[in-house]
Amino acid sequence: MSSTQLETRSQQLETDLRDLAQDIVRRAMAGGATAAECVVREGDEFSTLVRLGQVETLKESGSKAIGLRVFHGQRAASTYSSDFSRDSLDRMVKSALELAKLTSEDPFSGIPEPSQLGSLSGDLDLYSADVYSLPGEERISYARRTEKAALDYDIRIKNSEGGSFDAATGHKVLANSHGFVGEYRRSYCSIAAVPIAQSDSGAMQRDYWFSVARSLNRLESPEHVGKVAAQRTLRRLGARKVKTAQVPIVLDPMVANSILDHIFEGVNGDSVYRGASFLAGKVGQKIAADKVNVIDDGTMPGGFGTSPFDGEGIPTRRTVVIENGVLKSYLLNTYTAKKLGLHTTANASRGLAGTPGIGPGNYFLQPGTKTPQEIIAAIPQGLYVTEFLGHGANLVTGDYSRGASGLWISGGELAYPVEEITVAGNLKEIFLNISEIGNDLEFRGSVACPTIRIDGLTVGGE
Repeated sequence: MSSTQLETRSQQLETDLRDLAQDIVRRAMAGGATAAECVVREGDEFSTLVRLGQVETLKESGSKAIGLRVFHGQRAASTYSSDFSRDSLDRMVKSALELAKLTSEDPFSGIPEPSQLGSLSGDLDLYSADVYSLPGEERISYARRTEKAALDYDIRIKNSEGGSFDAATGHKVLANSHGFVGEYRRSYCSIAAVPIAQSDSGAMQRDYWFSVARSLNRLESPEHVGKVAAQRTLRRLGARKVKTAQVPIVLDPMVANSILDHIFEGVNGDSVYRGASFLAGKVGQKIAADKVNVIDDGTMPGGFGTSPFDGEGIPTRRTVVIENGVLKSYLLNTYTAKKLGLHTTANASRGLAGTPGIGPGNYFLQPGTKTPQEIIAAIPQGLYVTEFLGHGANLVTGDYSRGASGLWISGGELAYPVEEITVAGNLKEIFLNISEIGNDLEFRGSVACPTIRIDGLTVGGE
């Protein structure tokens, strides 16, 4: 099939899905619903894992599914199906309508007002057809090259959990009974390596590295990813314990993301209205250090958290969550906004069934001006964290304690690897004690954070 024929076929499928979503909404309304909303998704996925040069897994699949949410006054219900036959869709609509009459009333339920609905215009750079442009053998070769680069880097790299290549495309259509219909397509591809190193004493360590992009031509090279994975693994060899101390800690960007995640959980409208967040009632108050600015922006072209509209059909936007340490906004969907007497921030996220949740757009800590090396150089004794283990954060009280491993800082330099330690404190203090923010912000997902330094934490060891 020629590229022109493929494009024509793709356009036909898009039209079919739009028509289907609108038709399901019409059928629900004709069946007695007071409001209705339909989402249709289809996609393709490819993944392969190569271990020690041999293909261990190879998966390729396509899927499509449809979900319907209907309202009967203040009662709501949802159903979904992966079967697009007429009989199946009839059953889906009928079941939703019947269930909606049986559920409890909720005065805050409903779809957004017509005036709130819409979609960002222009190309948001979310889709590239080239993620599927490689023949199968070349996709496997990407995984094999990534692992080989790690294995060849150093003789101490003795084993591997594999090199991988993944690609996916997706198409989403959302329609509701206020006349809104919107759609967008997304793509991504990634490569990764997870090498295992062994010291002379026989002790083993593992680490990883990866690259992810919307387009194949934006991926880092397999050789670079494998090399970085090897370097990150080798620096863990010879890890030792340290004595308990209160010292500055520096978080590697991949680990620093977890601090942003805790802030997200704290400003999530669901947690706030339930009283399950230590940040409830704190809008307008200082909750972090002056240099802390946290942004949620679903409009950034090419972003992993970008979309033209949220899970309810409201145009995505840029929201300042924390400005100069002051909490400025929670992140909300329509339901939680009504509960709190506020306005949605267009952060609704949803699957095929159930009520919308809350998800990030491109959610990040604004970078500072210092390099990670400059931040480390200013610390006489401290800890550079490269991995957190387990989940040890209480979002109600803010209490925080997590297992960790990383590198000990001595005399402003990374001196030796450490493991079997804990980092403990309270999230309220952690946010206020962020004393340095690096200039190395890089998005490898929808959440991104540069290197950060936090003071006042206890590193528990021997």
